[in-house]
Amino acid sequence: MSKILVPSLGESVTEAIISKWLKAEGDSVAVDEPLVELETDKVTLEVNAESAGVISKLTAKEGDTVEVGALLGEISNDVGAKPEAAKPAETKTESKEDAASFDASEALSPAVKKLIDENNLDPDVIKGTGKDGRLTKGDVLEYMEAGTKSAPAPAAAPSAPQAPRELKEREERVRMSKLRQTIASRLKEAQNTAAMLTTFNEVDMKAAMDMRSAYKDAFEKKHGVRLGFMSIFVKAATLALKEFPGVNAEIDGTDVIYKNYYDIGVAVSTPQGLVVPVLRDADQMSFADIEKSIGDYAGKAKDGKLSMAEMTGGTFTITNGGVFGSLMSTPILNAPQSGILGMHTIQNRPMVMKDGSIEARPMMYIALSYDHRIVDGREAVSFLVRMKQAIEDPQRLLIDV
Repeated sequence: MSKILVPSLGESVTEAIISKWLKAEGDSVAVDEPLVELETDKVTLEVNAESAGVISKLTAKEGDTVEVGALLGEISNDVGAKPEAAKPAETKTESKEDAASFDASEALSPAVKKLIDENNLDPDVIKGTGKDGRLTKGDVLEYMEAGTKSAPAPAAAPSAPQAPRELKEREERVRMSKLRQTIASRLKEAQNTAAMLTTFNEVDMKAAMDMRSAYKDAFEKKHGVRLGFMSIFVKAATLALKEFPGVNAEIDGTDVIYKNYYDIGVAVSTPQGLVVPVLRDADQMSFADIEKSIGDYAGKAKDGKLSMAEMTGGTFTITNGGVFGSLMSTPILNAPQSGILGMHTIQNRPMVMKDGSIEARPMMYIALSYDHRIVDGREAVSFLVRMKQAIEDPQRLLIDV
């Protein structure tokens, strides 16, 4: 008899949702055969069978929230064994009484715990707005700003959960995925925490397009991957980040952490939501390395195979809404980063040239959203100008000027 358990899900991830059972009670399974798909706030992963046999019991159902180490089911090595009746899963779903007695100090994220410890706060007197009443970083900051840490008010009795809105005709209710819930929470937290501002510029893409057209066949033949625009923008970004290190930094309390490395996150859209795999030391990567890595990440993202390590620790992010036809947007920061670049669709527009003539040129609007607490307007504008210069004259990327 072997147990099907929730595996370790990575640093700071303690629970997952059972998104899909791939096997049912009574099914025969082989060693390492996928049994169930789990969805966390970052990735989707499969749990494989540790031994061959027959699934004799499943103790959790699709949609349940389960903790690391929780029992999902059992595999009998006796092929003649009969499946047992399924028992209710031990999930994280709490009753009203459980929710009322939830201790806010029981599950604090590293960021929240750091704030609590540094400011000598009592987490039990701070109202949590996260899942199951958990404290978020925004809850702690709001509590501190209210000036109540020296004289905490008596804990108020928990209010009854708000009843779901009654659906109207032709409406349907679909539960948000764990990934979508996390995306929503983090984007809102970024808006609430950072002094976010966006500046714009436009880039003449003709030189980059001409270079791509001239070398795309030879590039693909040699490297086995197509030459895209993202590699050009990644290289241009690392060039500009070296000149304006504030855009590559982050705020930690009252300190600024400057990062002398360039791990560029590239936003990838999936059916489950937006994920941001990271190109490590992108300044040291060739155009071919970047294109290959992006292609690999895109394939993994589509199949839900991205690992936690591949999506953590970025210093700057690039997102390309142009692939969907976006002409202009104001991207939201990927906290704790202080800058994110938005690419947009290429559109022919009439432009006045240096000699006064008017030409139709392939133009792209680019946007830099930045944290104004650490990046001044002059730096942000200069950063985009530097990127514009590099993209409009791609030879600069080759000689690093």
